[in-house]
This record gives sequence, C-alpha cells and structure tokens, in this order.
Amino acid sequence: MKELLKKLRKYEITVRKAINSHMQGNFHSVFKGSGLEFDDVRSYQYGDDVRSIDWHVSAKGHGTYVKTFKEEKEQTVFFVLDVSASQEIGNPGRQKIQIAKEICAVLALSALKEASQVGLICFSDQKEKYVKPNKGVKHAYRIFSEIFNLKPESLKTDISRAILYTLNRLKRKSIVIFISDFIDEGFEKNMKALARKHDLVTIHISDRRETDLPKLGIVPLYDKESGKVLWMNTSSGNFRQGLHNTFSGNKIELENLCRKQNANYLSIDTNEDYVPKLIKLFKVRNKAKRFV
Repeated sequence: MKELLKKLRKYEITVRKAINSHMQGNFHSVFKGSGLEFDDVRSYQYGDDVRSIDWHVSAKGHGTYVKTFKEEKEQTVFFVLDVSASQEIGNPGRQKIQIAKEICAVLALSALKEASQVGLICFSDQKEKYVKPNKGVKHAYRIFSEIFNLKPESLKTDISRAILYTLNRLKRKSIVIFISDFIDEGFEKNMKALARKHDLVTIHISDRRETDLPKLGIVPLYDKESGKVLWMNTSSGNFRQGLHNTFSGNKIELENLCRKQNANYLSIDTNEDYVPKLIKLFKVRNKAKRFV
C-alpha cells in the first residue's frame, strides 16, 4: 500500500502542477465547479451580461430579468466506479479495473486536498460499496482502502441502476466522476438525467484487445459476467466487424451524448499514460468555468 500511495501522490502532484501553472486568479482548482449557485432573479440593468438573462421569467411579460448567484460554500465530488467483471481485461498490472481504480484514487486525493467533500459508490449490477461524502486525510485513506481492497460480490453490470442510486443519494449539485468501460445497454435516459442535475465527467476505460483481437480461428471465449464459454471464429470478417461496431459504436454514442448534455467525456486506453489526458481534461474544465 505504501508503494501505491507513493505512486498516486506522484501522479496527483504532476496533474496539479501542470494545471495550476496554466491557471490565473481564482481559476486554479482542479475541481473548480462554477463556484456559484442560483439565488434569485432581479430586473435587468444596463451593463448586465445578456447571458445571465432568465428568459423563462422574462417571457411572462413583466420585464427582463437576470439570474443572480451566490458563492457555493462547499464542493462535493462523487465518484461512481465500475468494478464489474468486464473491467478485468488487459495486460497484467494494466487491466481496465486497475487503471480505473488508479484514476479514481488520484482524482479523489486531488479533490480532498482542495478541501472538497468526496464520496464513492463502487458498483456491478448492484451497490458493492458506498462511502458517504466527507473530507480530510483519514477519509482519504478510507477511500483508498475501499477501492483497492474491494472484492465484488457480483460479476455483472447495471449502469442504469448505479446512476439511479447516485441520483437518490446526492441531494445538491455535485461534480460526479463516472469511471467505467460502459459495456452495458439502456442507461442513456438515466445518464441524461444525471448530466442535467450534476456536473458530470465521464471517463471511458477501454483496452485495445476488445477491438483488435488476434485472428486465432475458432477459439473458446470466456464471458466473465455470464460465466459462459462461447466458441467463436475470431478470423471471421463478420465477427471482427461486429466486435468493432459494438465497441467503437458505443464510444461514439457515449461521446455524443455527453457533448449534447454539456458533460465532459474522456477516453483512456489501458496502454496509454492517463496523466496527460487528465491534465488536458481539467485544463478544459477550468477554462470553461471562466465563462460561467
């Protein structure tokens, strides 16, 4: 655990230094939300930013009104981590689940150092572990312990159910960081609801062997989630095209969904260094917050 913590701290310092060196004024935080929450409306005055006009209220015909905001007192960062069996793909030490856990731990450490409250749900097709949002060094060690010592009870995946659980738990707007391979169906409606209510960041973990499976002829393929062995012709054009369509299509659809819902999307392969991608993601987020 000491070596792991040392590694995570190194990554966390790299991420924070790179981002902070490009930030100015109050926009230095890795987990900076809008910094504001809606308070009330008032009559439009000359010089007000037209982007703050509340068109719904103004449409009632009693004049033009703008939204007013107050500073958020506390930021909550909530992690939704997929620990289902489909995540157990990749080279030794670089499986999807291992990369997902590392990213979750690095970002949780960063958030806790920003004095944010950090919470966590690990899920399969059920709740595997829930950690109530809290802050402080002791809480950081609890998060690490739960993430890296967890042994899931179920092998299956239910993303839609995990989203519903998150929506029911979080009563105020939070930054929700969803880390998964997103190998599931029927979760789009709930994902849209999550993006509307919270500041959503989706981190899509993948492994190249899912789309670049070697041509081995007819071989047994073991489905970890179902526990079944299926004999498939891995050299078949139809099989390979279907495999590519499934994973590439899912990625495109998820990315488009996030873009339409103003959520952040980041794709990370198990074979690449995820630190530069995290840095780029949060540079984009911090830059965007300047215009909120």
